[in-house]
Parts: sequence; structure tokens; C-alpha cells
Amino acid sequence: METSATAAKAAAAKPAADRRPIATRSARWAQRLAAWLTTTPVTPNQISLLSAVWAAIGGALLLQGGVVAWIGAALCVQLRLVCNLLDGMVAVEGGKGSPVGALYNEIPDRVADTAFLVPLGYAAGLPWIGWAAALAAIMTAYVRTFGGALGLAQDFGGVMAKQRRMAALTVALLAQAVEHALWGTRYSLLAAAWIITAGSLLTVATRTLGIARRLKIQHPNAQHLEAHKPEARS
Repeated sequence: METSATAAKAAAAKPAADRRPIATRSARWAQRLAAWLTTTPVTPNQISLLSAVWAAIGGALLLQGGVVAWIGAALCVQLRLVCNLLDGMVAVEGGKGSPVGALYNEIPDRVADTAFLVPLGYAAGLPWIGWAAALAAIMTAYVRTFGGALGLAQDFGGVMAKQRRMAALTVALLAQAVEHALWGTRYSLLAAAWIITAGSLLTVATRTLGIARRLKIQHPNAQHLEAHKPEARS
């Protein structure tokens, strides 16, 4: 009979195609930190939840405004990404995955995106663009996981995939700190909100088209059969 530990390891062993490609995963500091975390009672699911905590703190700082707050928010963005990196490394390489790991991998990520992007709109003076950015970001993840549910390799690419969204937000927050100190305006935040929203929508479109293309390749006879399907008789 399979033990719970074996089941956890099996759940953690995700196919490489369904794992986000992150160059930092091979960095020595990341491997050492992940190896150390593996020896502690800390679980990958707890690390995933911590990413949402950092996002909530960052969103609050974003709303608070000011040079120090925006720099702090940029730091929170990076800490969120570090958590996103380490949870998978501890789960997969460290063999500490759990049967519900996929839920913890996805849900806190969506919470974190919302916690950053909605306040971005309010801080930029255009609340609806923050909500639009959050919705578009969630849609990029939905399309990716939907492709996986159809049996395809998940598509982590796109002009505004998560890593690029967070990179754009980090740059915008640091630029905003400088802009505010010099001129007292908030154009950096507004520009970032528009760029993230438009880029995320484009990512949704390209991922959707990619799924359709791969489905057609997998089922080359589907269109032929559809074209020759007899019409329903009245």
C-alpha cells in the first residue's frame, strides 16, 4: 500500500512542461536556500501563502504612497517572486510536495496579483484600470491552466506573463519613487497599469491561439470530419 510520503512525492513530481521556466532556479543562492528550507519544518504550501502576505503588504504600501513606501512595495514584489521560486524548489527538488500543492501553487498567486494590481489602479488615480489589470492577469493564468486541463503542456509564455508583469511593476514603483521626489506626479504608476493591462490581454490572446493551434495539430482530422458532417434533416 502506498504511503502518504510516497503519494506526496508523486504529487510533487510535476512534468517539466507544466513547470514555469525560471532561470533563477539554477542560481546558487536559490539552490542553497531551497536546500536549507528542505531541512526545516517549513512546507512549500506555507511558502506559497507567504507570497500572498508579501503581496498584501506591498499593496498596502502602494496605496500609502511616498518614496519610501513605493520602494518598499518594489521590495515586496521581489519577495513575492522569491517565494514563488522557492515553493516549487522545496516541493519538487526537496521532495516535500503535498497532494494539495497545486491548489497552493495557483490560488495564492491569483490573490497576490490582485493585491498588487488593484491598489496600482487606485494609486495611479484610475481605479478601474487596476481592476482591469487584475482581471486580465487572472485570465492569463486561467487560459494557461485550461490548456493543461485539455492535456496540453501549459504555456507560460507571453509578453506579460507573471514574471514580466512583476518586473514591469517593480520598475514602475522605483521610477515612481524618483518621479514623486522630483515632480510630485504619478505618471509611472499610470503607465504601468496600462502596459500591464494591455500586455496581459495580449498574452491571453496569444495563449488562446496557441492552444487552438496545438489542438488542431493533435486532431488533424477534426476539421475534415466537421466539414463533411451530414446536415440535420428537418
